[in-house]
Amino acid sequence: MNTPNDRQSGLATSRAHSARVYDYILGGKDHYPVDAEAGDAMARHWPALPVHMMENRRFMHRTAHFLAQERGICQFLDVGTGLPTSPNLHEIVQEVAPESHVVYVDNDPIVLAHARALLQSSPEGATAYVDANMHDPDAILDSPEFRELIDLSRPVGLMVIGIMHFILPPDDRRLIARLLDPLPSGSYLAMTIGTADFAPEEVNRVAQEYRQQGMPFVLRDRATATSLFDGLELQEPGVTQVHSWRPGPEQDGIDGRDIAMYGAVARKP
Repeated sequence: MNTPNDRQSGLATSRAHSARVYDYILGGKDHYPVDAEAGDAMARHWPALPVHMMENRRFMHRTAHFLAQERGICQFLDVGTGLPTSPNLHEIVQEVAPESHVVYVDNDPIVLAHARALLQSSPEGATAYVDANMHDPDAILDSPEFRELIDLSRPVGLMVIGIMHFILPPDDRRLIARLLDPLPSGSYLAMTIGTADFAPEEVNRVAQEYRQQGMPFVLRDRATATSLFDGLELQEPGVTQVHSWRPGPEQDGIDGRDIAMYGAVARKP
C-alpha cells in the first residue's frame, strides 16, 4: 500500500514500473518488492530476460559511441532514460567529445530522484534532465532544458532505447515523427523495438505479464520494426537484433533466441 508520502511524491510503490523492473532484473537496487515480484514472474516465463535486457543496454553504448566517434554528433536527446546505470549516455559520448550536450527525458519519480547522477557532465559539456512523458513530445521539445542545451542548427542524436514496446500504435509513429520534426538534416535516430520473432512462446508470456501488471505492451515483427524508420536512411547493418548491430567481443556466443529486440540507427536526410 502506498504511504501518504509515496502518493505526494508520485511514487507508485504498490504497482510495478517498467524502469524499476528493468533495474531489478539487471541486479540494481532502485526498486520495490512489487517490481521484484513482477521481474521474477517474467524471468520464470523466459530465463533469458536478463541477457536480453543487458544487450539492449549495450546496443545503446555502441550506437552512442558510433554517433559520437564516426558521425560527429555531439548533442543528444535521450527519451525514456530509465534509472542511471554507468556508463550513462553522457559518459560515453563525452569520452569521445567532452563538449557534448545530453538532455535526458523520463517521467518516473525514482528516475527524477536519481537525476543528479545524470547531471555529472564533463566541465566542457552539459547535461540536463526533463521530467516529461514521451506521450507529450511538445513538453519535451518546449522544455527550457531542451531549448537551452540543444542547438537546432546542428545535427542531434535522438535515442529511443527500450521503450517502443510500451507505445501502442498509432501513437508510435506519431510520437517519433513529432520528436524528429524539429531536428535538422543530418540528425540520427537510434531505436530499439521489441519482438517475439525469435522466441515467440516465451516472449509473448513475458508481454502478457507486463500487461497484467498494468503496463501496455506491444511486440513487432521485423517488417513492422523496419517501417518505423520510413523516410530515414538506415545505417549499416540496418535493422538487426540488438546484439548483431556492429557487435563487439561481448556479443560472442550470444544465442539469438535470447534476444527479443530489434535495433537500428538511421539518418534524417
